[in-house]
Amino acid sequence: MSDKIAIFGMASVFSVTHALFAVAQEARAVTNPLAYMLQPITKSQGMLKTFEQSRETFPGEVLLDMNATYLDRQIYNPATARYDHVKLRGYQDARQTGLSGADTPLVGPTIDLRPGQTVRVTLHNLFPQDSTCGIGGGSANTPHCFNGTNLHSHGLWVNPSGNGDNVLISIRPGVSFQYEYNIAVEHPAGTFWYHPHLHGSTALQVSSGMSGALIIRGDRMPTPTETGDIDRLLKQPGGSDIAERVLVLQQIQYACTDNNGDITYDCQPGQVGGIESYDQFGPGSWPASGRFTSVNGQVLGQLALAEAGSVERWRMIHAGVRDTINFEIRRKTGTTAFRTLAAADTDRWIDQNCGKDTIPYGVVAQDGLTMAQVQMRQQAILQPGYRVDALVVLPGAGDYCIIDGAAPAAASVNQEAPSRRLLGIVTAVGGHAVNGEIGTYLQDWLISAAERTMSQNVAGKVIDDLKNEMSLSSFIPHPDIDAGEVTGEQQLVFNIDVKQPGATFFEVDGKPYDPNRIDRTLPLSGVDEWTLRSDFVSHPFHIHVNPFQIIKIVDAAGNDVSALGADDDGDPQYPGLKNVWKDTLWIKNPGTDPSARYTITVRTHYQRYIGEFVLHCHILDHEDQGMMQNIRITLPDGQGGTVSGHH
Repeated sequence: MSDKIAIFGMASVFSVTHALFAVAQEARAVTNPLAYMLQPITKSQGMLKTFEQSRETFPGEVLLDMNATYLDRQIYNPATARYDHVKLRGYQDARQTGLSGADTPLVGPTIDLRPGQTVRVTLHNLFPQDSTCGIGGGSANTPHCFNGTNLHSHGLWVNPSGNGDNVLISIRPGVSFQYEYNIAVEHPAGTFWYHPHLHGSTALQVSSGMSGALIIRGDRMPTPTETGDIDRLLKQPGGSDIAERVLVLQQIQYACTDNNGDITYDCQPGQVGGIESYDQFGPGSWPASGRFTSVNGQVLGQLALAEAGSVERWRMIHAGVRDTINFEIRRKTGTTAFRTLAAADTDRWIDQNCGKDTIPYGVVAQDGLTMAQVQMRQQAILQPGYRVDALVVLPGAGDYCIIDGAAPAAASVNQEAPSRRLLGIVTAVGGHAVNGEIGTYLQDWLISAAERTMSQNVAGKVIDDLKNEMSLSSFIPHPDIDAGEVTGEQQLVFNIDVKQPGATFFEVDGKPYDPNRIDRTLPLSGVDEWTLRSDFVSHPFHIHVNPFQIIKIVDAAGNDVSALGADDDGDPQYPGLKNVWKDTLWIKNPGTDPSARYTITVRTHYQRYIGEFVLHCHILDHEDQGMMQNIRITLPDGQGGTVSGHH
């Protein structure tokens, strides 16, 4: 059977040129904003939807209009070689309401922004009424209010209160609400994302495809005293941005019902798949479904063409709920059709059709934040909520397999060694072959880019850094937090309590989530050292507003496995994370015995913003069932405590 190929993968651009470039700052001035915006578009065509141009209000303001609504779509099912009809909750640009069918992917439009902007997002809840919203009594940690919603800008450093990035509000069906994000001038450029975050329905909505990329594009030139944005370095010889791909990775775990009314993943012609129950989540549920991780809403598609030997920026976003993705690139050597694969057959297909050698790439950012050096990797581990920015060079013309590779069981959400899965194919054409080591080729390219792009007063330092193990010290967004700066300590332990017959409790520090309880009150401008552990299996820790720096990751035997080049029993996810800044991090316990747990130490500042927000496990059905805490940042009282109320 010939393959019917969907093309996807390159980022398109949300054009708000008049708002983006009218910010009155000389350092950000451009001569022709429209031409500037069009340059990356010519290298970034694809099927990712973007918001239509916002109407102008005043310089620096961007208006977006978005519906949360049921979408009638089709998702390709390789096991049956046909498209399944689905009805799933999704995001929709309110100005583009007529799109439907197999060619409209289930992924939110990309939002493209710049530091210094005020962004207003009006979210219209068009879902049907839901009688479980606002119910009294019972447990707040029983999934409910599936048609209520809200919006979280994951990773953004913005106000968490009022109509900022407030996830503690519920937008009920029939209600519209306008969020306002004031993007600080010094906000780091990077890869972020957005998704719903209403406690009780977060996992169900995100697994339906309610998520999208949110890109902050910066142009701060580094100086001898201040760091800048890596975007200023990643330029073509002509001055345009290098080609990039935004890859939103999702697990859309839709299902149908059989003749007995039970859930089945074998949807028959005429049936409509959906996600209406938390019975579809749980340990092993994703592998058992036979579904494939989609890329920008497409299953087993063909990425947009690449140019051989060209440096591209790949922005990978794990926007799924229940899978660990081990991102690999290999040359495609076989010719067997890949659009008719059952999930169980993909490991064998990869063996037969993809080469043994992985293509290394240079990781430059974790969770949107530029790292202290380029790390050459053959596999990047993405847990739910993670982002990885990588500089990718396809070394010659031909097809390449994009693979979710195998990993140790302790590295996986499902606590079992996953078999490999194909994610898609990318074809490189033209250009030129790279015959030497890709790491050396990439280093030479970066040095050449620095010679072209950097100001005279900083070019020498940037070039010397790049020659020294590809250091990026002029582009890191946050300075290291030294031990002497720490003003307080925090302890956190994840746990799943299964001791009571017939009941399971998802806990942080021994307690399920209580929406009326403030678990931690912390002072603005404080600097805390956090110790993170898990007593029962592994969980990805995520905290809103302020990112954290990883200080050490110590295994059960007392070994720090966070240094670059460390060995964590073959698990590649921790080595290289020492001193890296993130907002989401895997807290590892290989099983259910607290004595096997890892101990992770991180440090963070509480900067600029006061208010209430949350931390939680980013296995989102764990969060919905209680693995979350409320945090309040408040003003210090000047005597070592914090101020509360009007006292």
